[in-house]
Amino acid sequence: MLDERKTAILRAVVQEYIATAQPVGSTHIAQAPGVHVSSATVRNEMAVLEQEGFLVQPHTSAGRVPTDKGYRFFVDHITEPGALDDTATQQVGAFFDATHGRLEEMLHHTSDLLVKLTRHASLVVGPQVDRATVRSVQVVGLSPRVAVVVAVFSDGSVENETLDLAEDTSDLRLAAVTAHLQRVTGGVTLEQAAERTADPANPAGSGDAAVDDICRRALEALVASRAHEPVFVGGTSAMAQSFDAVDTVRAVLQTLEQQYVMVSLVRDVINRGLSVAIGTEHGVEQLAACSVVVAPVVVDGEHLGTVGVLGPTRMNYPQALATVEVVSERLGRHLGDGAG
Repeated sequence: MLDERKTAILRAVVQEYIATAQPVGSTHIAQAPGVHVSSATVRNEMAVLEQEGFLVQPHTSAGRVPTDKGYRFFVDHITEPGALDDTATQQVGAFFDATHGRLEEMLHHTSDLLVKLTRHASLVVGPQVDRATVRSVQVVGLSPRVAVVVAVFSDGSVENETLDLAEDTSDLRLAAVTAHLQRVTGGVTLEQAAERTADPANPAGSGDAAVDDICRRALEALVASRAHEPVFVGGTSAMAQSFDAVDTVRAVLQTLEQQYVMVSLVRDVINRGLSVAIGTEHGVEQLAACSVVVAPVVVDGEHLGTVGVLGPTRMNYPQALATVEVVSERLGRHLGDGAG
């Protein structure tokens, strides 16, 4: 554990480097709030912090920059919990008050919101499809041979798919389809309902072959539309501006495009009980110059998704932590309201 003076100096170095992206010299730190010692003393203490792995001195500069170990100590022991300013808090509130419609659309807009608030890349992983049960489903005719199936799920999402019908179909028959779908989907997932209706001879049949056929096709269309775990990555241009080295930018941008890698990364960080993974801590070599800050989206005690931001290791951790915390809480509340 660092003593009070070294802690104050490390805090000042981290905060200054986050703000300027320039190596930090002892003269500047000697004038920082909470330090109150001469620049010579600061130089000596910074040398000790470097020996202990909290700071490093780039070859081209007399100043020092934090290491991953220095950032980790800052996050765990120094920084106070951040709070969103009033403007950002109002932005988040207004966004979730106004948002509605399809789940994926809403998650995509949530990723855009995180980018605007933090100026970092955003990660939003939606609810796993197999956990969401069907609350209600309806089939409505658009024309004699075209209908739309609309389903509302327990996670608050809404899906709709257009169906081309084999023959002219009356509103009365579509009402029978809706009634049968309500019976077979009540309280179960789409996949479970689709399995019930897949076999024409199964006991879940309606007794009307045409109704059963439309039900089966409606469920198949809905399953296909939700056949993946939705993940949205936004703000890649912000990441490109965060690094000087072209090779670093290329590696980061290529990794951000790999959906499986990003989902695995945030899931692993959450499973390890972390809210911040710094540099190599997250285990994705191509993102060694980055940190990720995440928060779970919880609805009724169940983890239904994750929101996070990915930025350079010199990111503003208090602000990033506050932002993902507020957005995840509001997203969970929004999904919970939709499920209630």
